[in-house]
Amino acid sequence: MRSPAYLLAAALAVTLVAPPTAAHAAVAPRSAAIVSQFPIEVALPVTVAWYGFDGARFTPVLDGTGRGHTMRLVTRYGGTIRPILHGAGMGIRFPRKCAGSRCPKAVLQSPHAADLNPGVRPFTYGATVRLAPSQTTSGQNVLQKGFSATGSQYKLQIDGRAGRPSCVLVGTRTGIKLVRSAVTVADGIWHTVQCRRIGTVFRILVDGVVRGQIAVPASLSVVNGRPLSIGGKGVYPDNDQFQGHLDNVYVQVG
Repeated sequence: MRSPAYLLAAALAVTLVAPPTAAHAAVAPRSAAIVSQFPIEVALPVTVAWYGFDGARFTPVLDGTGRGHTMRLVTRYGGTIRPILHGAGMGIRFPRKCAGSRCPKAVLQSPHAADLNPGVRPFTYGATVRLAPSQTTSGQNVLQKGFSATGSQYKLQIDGRAGRPSCVLVGTRTGIKLVRSAVTVADGIWHTVQCRRIGTVFRILVDGVVRGQIAVPASLSVVNGRPLSIGGKGVYPDNDQFQGHLDNVYVQVG
């Protein structure tokens, strides 16, 4: 599986400089004297949570950053997640599309932690997803922290028959800020989807290309005491269950 650092560098090529490569390292000694004369302090993004699903166990799901944001599986009506092959590693499959009041529910949740709250800082969150055209619904949540009606929130979702992903930010007294992708990801193929907030710019990127952008208030702050959830809001009836395949879920701050 590709690390979240690689995914972020690829997705944000329009705004950020890629991490140093071996070629850069080879010329570093020649430029060291110049760098030392003009020191520049650069704050790099910090991955605060990452789930690659390549471990031997899928419940609980360990946080690959080592920060301890372990995900536990919450289910109802026989719902579960299952391992699937993805590239050289593994991903997970959520319950398939279902009609009725007792459809299987399965959500991964990590307890609230302060470092999962970006506040007003730049941050990125995203995942690698695969969703078939036949599996789209009115609402499917990939990743979220917080609720729009009761505080602040950040969320990645895939909504509507067309299966176009969207990113959501909600701050106190700012209302819901949503940026929707111009392209679908519901075609049965793996896609990377990233949500990126830098200052007053909020973008959605699909496969490393900006597919939507809106302005948000510089004061918009996301700080809440809610868990980080993958695959839905919870396991109650209207949980916006994600019904596809998922891998490389992450949150980066900075």
